[in-house]
Amino acid sequence: MRTIATVNVNGIRAAAKKGLVPWLANTTADVVLLQEVRAAEDQIPAEAREAGDWHWTVAPSLAAKGRAGVAVLTRTPPEAVRIGFSAPIDERVIDGAAEFDTAGRYAEVDLPGLTVASLYLPSGETDTPRQVEKERFMAAFADYLEAAAARSAATGRELVVCGDWNIAHAEADLKNWKANKKTAGFLPGERAWLTDLYDNRGFVDVVRALHPGVEGPYSWWSYRGRAFDNDAGWRIDLHVATPALAAKAVKAWVDRAATHDTRWSDHAPVQVTYDH
Repeated sequence: MRTIATVNVNGIRAAAKKGLVPWLANTTADVVLLQEVRAAEDQIPAEAREAGDWHWTVAPSLAAKGRAGVAVLTRTPPEAVRIGFSAPIDERVIDGAAEFDTAGRYAEVDLPGLTVASLYLPSGETDTPRQVEKERFMAAFADYLEAAAARSAATGRELVVCGDWNIAHAEADLKNWKANKKTAGFLPGERAWLTDLYDNRGFVDVVRALHPGVEGPYSWWSYRGRAFDNDAGWRIDLHVATPALAAKAVKAWVDRAATHDTRWSDHAPVQVTYDH
């Protein structure tokens, strides 16, 4: 069995003071994907780096320091590491991908039989340049994923991209969907983009496949109001995998804090166990 966990830490330096360190030390996951690290590699607190026997791959934002940033933590040393998604695959260059190479939004590593990636997709903001940027990212990233899946198949690997995708795909993926029809993260075009990944490009939403026909399980709750206490959340932290790997998933769960005051991020870890 191999367990993979993903969580947006909402700033690793802040999370390290609130409970991330014991979580990293005690988790039974084999791989942990972090997003919104908001720190260069030399700024990650020593207590976090030393919490558990991890090999760290860190991709900070060089374009906007102190923002974004992703990391991949593995029990075994990676066989290869790639930052960003503009590198050609079988001579195919992904149009528009180079813009995001230094944005701290994507890192992937090769492990035996598996490529695993940490993604922090832009959040966007309706009718603003931030949304246009998000849409540019989405267009380039969809093409990359399709090419990466083909590369993985050719090399005998499976592929899973975990992280904060910043899109709720369906009404079951956010509590207050009626009030968010015009909100970034639940816009029709964003939802259609995920549908295209699943229906036309051959990827699987692993957690939804294991939890069909239910609301949630949510992974993000606003700090405002009583969203956490009322479980008024969004399911935006995803495991998106190639079909053969998704078929090996046997368990998926959200490692939700017991109470509001014991949270160390506004997101909770989403974990999946795969039978490999």
